[in-house]
Amino acid sequence: MKATALEFRLRFWIHVVIYVIGFTAPWDRWLHLDSIRTWQLLASWPARNRWLSFNGATIAVLVVGIVLALAGAVLRTWGSAYLGTSIVRAGAMRGDAMVAAGPYRRVRNPLYLGTFLHTLALALLMPPSGAIFTVVLVGAFQLRLILAEEDFLLAKLGERYREYRARVPRLVPAMSARVLDAGVRPAWGIAFLSEVYVWGAFVSFAALGWRYNSMLILQGVLVSLGLSLVARGFLPQR
Repeated sequence: MKATALEFRLRFWIHVVIYVIGFTAPWDRWLHLDSIRTWQLLASWPARNRWLSFNGATIAVLVVGIVLALAGAVLRTWGSAYLGTSIVRAGAMRGDAMVAAGPYRRVRNPLYLGTFLHTLALALLMPPSGAIFTVVLVGAFQLRLILAEEDFLLAKLGERYREYRARVPRLVPAMSARVLDAGVRPAWGIAFLSEVYVWGAFVSFAALGWRYNSMLILQGVLVSLGLSLVARGFLPQR
């Protein structure tokens, strides 16, 4: 089932609510479960099977988190640079033109893919039950958003979008471009400003992760969120 117009307009805050619930995992307190983090759980598994030492496994999970956070930031910035931040953050769906440039020549939804990879990185800092809750709900919500957007674009753009949709994968990027370049010029500076939050999350993982303190990384992520809210005031509205 596709998302409603209200869900699309509130998509940022819906993601925030899901993340907050995932981090707090209130049911863990109700069930008196141990407050272990997903990072620790994943590191303990190869350590118990003697594939790696616990220290080595902890580093391996951290590297995975850094790679996921970086991939999410790159995809979102790349997509925003070509699509335009006013469209990325619009409260309503826009279908004035089709942007077959940059990442959109390889994958139809680089922004949603980037957000999901970012979510996987954040899930490492959550309790295991909260991580599962967050990954499942964010994945389902984003799929509903994608279905709504695709129906909207098909109605607006017609056969052009139908042909584009047939050529370009929805979420798994193609190894090579599937359509001709539309010649759109990217706005990199504005895109980086727009995506301060995901880059801040990447820096938090990369710079603070070596302290092996998930709460310290989370503090960096929260600071990044605050900076991104401030940065919104400097973004062009059109």
